[in-house]
Order: sequence, then structure tokens, then C-alpha cells
Amino acid sequence: MSILTSLTEYNRHFVEEKQYEAYLTDKYPDKKVVILTCMDTRLVELLPKALGLKNGDAKFIKNAGAILTQPFGSAMRSVLVAVYELGAQEVVVIGHHGCGMTEIDPEQMVEQFIAHGIDPLVIETLEHSGIRMEKFLRGFERAEDGVMHSVRMIRKHPLFPKAVPVHGCVMDPETGRLEIIVEDYREPV
Repeated sequence: MSILTSLTEYNRHFVEEKQYEAYLTDKYPDKKVVILTCMDTRLVELLPKALGLKNGDAKFIKNAGAILTQPFGSAMRSVLVAVYELGAQEVVVIGHHGCGMTEIDPEQMVEQFIAHGIDPLVIETLEHSGIRMEKFLRGFERAEDGVMHSVRMIRKHPLFPKAVPVHGCVMDPETGRLEIIVEDYREPV
């Protein structure tokens, strides 16, 4: 049985039994916060529980390493939508210790692309068009560095409102302990 078959079978029971009723809320975050965090599997349930958040409290944006790679990419667009359209009044960037992005080797990843059948000509063409694999696939040495990179990119974004606080934290993926890296004291909107 494929994972999709198992997921859809479970989903059918979930809907039939009206288990969704426990999660009903609207699209606006009750705590008026947007959280940019890592897609790490250890954080899926731990992070909201460790912060006392329930369904509907926050907007969550997840990607590899909680890293904004470009100022006009989809993650930054999501932050802007959360603030301007959905009522978020604060942003929290949360990285975590032991993040896989600290171990990323762009050269090795390109080798994996090729091993999985991507034509080296495709990579060469991308490089010639300005997509630098070294930069596109780059990680960071410490979780704190990644968090600060994203905090700075949000704060300096030409479309981000200056009055909205942007905080940065690092979480322990085993205990859920949160360490504040930067607390932004600007007044919420």
C-alpha cells in the first residue's frame, strides 16, 4: 500500500467521524503572530506544544532551515500576506539546534541531482542564467546564523512595515526549550 492510499483511507474515517470539529477555527491567527520555522519533523508537534499554541493561534511558514533565500520568494510573500491580510502583528523566526541545513554541501547535492537523473546540462544552464547552486543550496554553520539572516531580511524588506516586531529564537528539538536570539522591541501595530 502506498503512503497516499493509507493517508486517504485515514482521511475518509477522520471526516466521516467528524474529528475535524476539534480543529475548527478561521484563517486569522488568534494570537496575531506569524512564525517562520524549519520543516524538521521533530518540530511538527513539539514546537506548537512547547509554545502553548493551539490550532488557529498562529500562522506557520515552514521551509528548510527557516531560511529566507530571496526577498521576493514564496516564504517572504507568506510573511507579508500574514501581516497585511491576516492580521499578524508580530513575526517570530524559530530555527533549531541540529538542523540539517548546517550539514548541507551544495556540491554534494548537485552530485545527487545528477545521480537521480538530472542532466548536468540543466545545472550548467541554470548556472549560466544566474542561479548559483552554491548560493541557492547554501546552509549555515550555526542555527543562530540562519535565524539572524532571516530576521535581517524581513526587517530590511522594502514592503515590510517598520512598526511590526521581528523576533529570532532557536529551539532545542528534543526538549522544546526556546532560546531568544533577538527580541524586537518595536511596538506591535
